[in-house]
Amino acid sequence: MNISMILEMAASNGDRSVVTYGGRSLTGPELHDRARAAASRFREYPAVLYLGTNHLAYPVALFGAALAGVPFVALNYRLGEAQLTALRDRHPGALELAPDDLDAFVDSTATAVDADEAAPEWDGDAVAAIIYTSGTTSDPKPAVLRHRHLLAYVLNTMEFASAAETDASLVSVPPYHIAGLTNLLSNLYTGRRVVYLDAFDPDTWLHTVRREKVTHAMLVPTMLARIVTGLGDEPADVPSLQSLAYGGSRTPRPVLEHALRAFADTGFVNAYGLTETASSIAVLGPDDHRAAFASDDAAVRDRLGSVGRPLPGIEIEIRTEEGEPVTPGETGLVFVRGEQISGEYGGRSVLDEQGWFATRDLGHVDDEGYLFIEGRADDTIIRGGENIAPAEIEDVLLEHPGITEAAVVGVADAEWGQRIVAVLVGDADPDEITAWVKDRLRSSKTPDTVVFRDELPKTETGKLLRRTLLTELENTNA
Repeated sequence: MNISMILEMAASNGDRSVVTYGGRSLTGPELHDRARAAASRFREYPAVLYLGTNHLAYPVALFGAALAGVPFVALNYRLGEAQLTALRDRHPGALELAPDDLDAFVDSTATAVDADEAAPEWDGDAVAAIIYTSGTTSDPKPAVLRHRHLLAYVLNTMEFASAAETDASLVSVPPYHIAGLTNLLSNLYTGRRVVYLDAFDPDTWLHTVRREKVTHAMLVPTMLARIVTGLGDEPADVPSLQSLAYGGSRTPRPVLEHALRAFADTGFVNAYGLTETASSIAVLGPDDHRAAFASDDAAVRDRLGSVGRPLPGIEIEIRTEEGEPVTPGETGLVFVRGEQISGEYGGRSVLDEQGWFATRDLGHVDDEGYLFIEGRADDTIIRGGENIAPAEIEDVLLEHPGITEAAVVGVADAEWGQRIVAVLVGDADPDEITAWVKDRLRSSKTPDTVVFRDELPKTETGKLLRRTLLTELENTNA
């Protein structure tokens, strides 16, 4: 089993366009031919490194590497030269390519190699891709995804050729993100044309949805926030858009509720997953969003803050620090198990003996099986011996009308062990913010210090860089 089988299946589905970028498109057979041409070059290298934005060259390089039987590694093109050099050094002898380097394989005159050329014997346990984690709490780690992990995700959750001929999916997440990889695989498998944006801009995104008659799209929360902020009270006016998925980090409730109003005729999907789990492992679907948004029942409405229920083939268990399962509603560490779960870094598996992967996320499951993620275990603040989840305080802060973004961290303190610092984007009086939190949470969870900034440090996909923020605060004695 090899992910190239998805391309081969797409190529057998006629001469429909399967990928579009910058006004150019490739049909399934054209993409297949160019990937095979690329593979004939890639076989002499131990790995293929892709350094670039979304482009027609990306699927050519990915499937070319798969057909050649070598790992594909998409590097973060936004990194500094020293960081990129450090990553390159982990792959000695690899072929590094930018989109321009692959022009020969996406040009309409490119020809495929001889069909009889020997291909490697497919091994589902071979490495398909290596994706470096975002490094929000530690240095980036090389998450290893084998062909069987990626195929398990696609085959267990998607239906082959289930999309309408006119369906199109807009992809604006970068290629070095797990969602960029699995969006390509799942859309090709279902028969949806992939439309690429190489950079996100709210107006460009909306214009592209309208021009390309996009039916499905995926955004990270910061992208969604920028879109709805730009819309104000106006509707999105995207009649073709049937489904809008969001995920990758926490979505503030005000942003989500604004989006549900702006995209009133679109089905929303909250997808929760990690690089190490080969994409989504739990989903809150359109029906759940509609029911929660319209409900007067607080427990049902609270499900807008959940990530839904496990996907087929996925088991989720919440445990204490000692490894004991907890009861529904009780917070603990989130463990997951299933065919698509890799849990491997650079050849070192971190799965336990029963195949469970520790996500290091804190969460709980309600009585109906809905999973709620409460933040990273590493982010927990210990103040006076009490464990405090930053997410709980952040949610309260974001309910304040003057606050648009919030981050809560624990800074070392001689008396309390850690003190609570709230770093906010918005316009409000610090004393008012302190009183706001104290009125809604007990005093031990009230920020000791409130700091305002123009922006919070984040990755390109919207994840808060808490470690960076904490270092900055400690250096300024905030």
